[in-house]
Amino acid sequence: MGKNLKEVCLIGAGRAGMIHARNFKNKVPGFKITAVCDPIEDAVKAACKELEIDRFYFDYKDALQDENIDAVIIVSPTKYHCEIAVAAANAGKHILCEKPMAMNAAECQMMIDAAEKNHVVLQIGFMRRFDKSFMAAKEAIDAGKIGEVVLVKSLTRGPSTPRPWMYDIKKSNGPLAEVNSHDIDTVHWFSGSEFEHVYAIAGNYRCHDARKEFPDFYDNVVLNGRFKNGVQASIDGAQGVGYGYDARAEILGTDGCIYLGNTDENTMLCVDRSGIKEQKFMKSWTHLFEDAYLGEDLDFAICVLEGKQPKVTGRDGMNAVKIVEAGNTSIIEKRIVYLD
Repeated sequence: MGKNLKEVCLIGAGRAGMIHARNFKNKVPGFKITAVCDPIEDAVKAACKELEIDRFYFDYKDALQDENIDAVIIVSPTKYHCEIAVAAANAGKHILCEKPMAMNAAECQMMIDAAEKNHVVLQIGFMRRFDKSFMAAKEAIDAGKIGEVVLVKSLTRGPSTPRPWMYDIKKSNGPLAEVNSHDIDTVHWFSGSEFEHVYAIAGNYRCHDARKEFPDFYDNVVLNGRFKNGVQASIDGAQGVGYGYDARAEILGTDGCIYLGNTDENTMLCVDRSGIKEQKFMKSWTHLFEDAYLGEDLDFAICVLEGKQPKVTGRDGMNAVKIVEAGNTSIIEKRIVYLD
């Protein structure tokens, strides 16, 4: 393969990872997915077969020794993000890292420092910033279409129940990290400011088998707060809701309001003789934000090729992680938590 193409290695061949991999197979000019890394053999083989490539690794350290690889997409469990990203930066590889960025703010800072030291791109996977509707909302806010922003609300509710490893909040950081990282970034982006304080409440309403061994686990959470510029924020998240994938946002201003979110799987609406309307509810985030993922990958490519700053930086990723930490502290200690 000629080196006029930048070679990409996917680290983590799960659902989100394969969305990026399919984009880099033939939709991102100047780039090509050429390798996959995952400790699970079946996942590696399935990914390679679909992507029509034959280079794979079971250990990311081996992948980073491949001098042909120019960039990595990190979609491993969050607890490994920091060590993989720092190693990738030290190996001179550009980095697209899925959310949550890391387990804590200290790890995020290590990733940022490593990327800056080695002059590589570090972009965080908040793909909603590349969704056409979300971008249009941001443009309307900046243009003053709804006056001054007063309140930003964002929610994400997923149909699937958490995996057992997520029950330990110390290992997963809970739904605030796994589910609501996008919401935290959304309210931060639309408010144009940094959080001043947060207050969160949570509970376990659906995962009965986790209650005895993991009493701190929650599958439903509400986080409210205020930004330094006075804008109010409200976030809610849930796992195992069953009815579908639900991601919506609302921005209330002094002179208007913006509503975001598509809950329909398609535009087909059926009405029978009884007059009852029937429409399929959105079942998967992979369908809802498919174009946004491509926009995110295209932006990453441009940043690498042209030396530009990503639209979503490590600082943005760290801001979200800080709110996850503050929110979990608020839940446990039942108090308002102020940010530095």
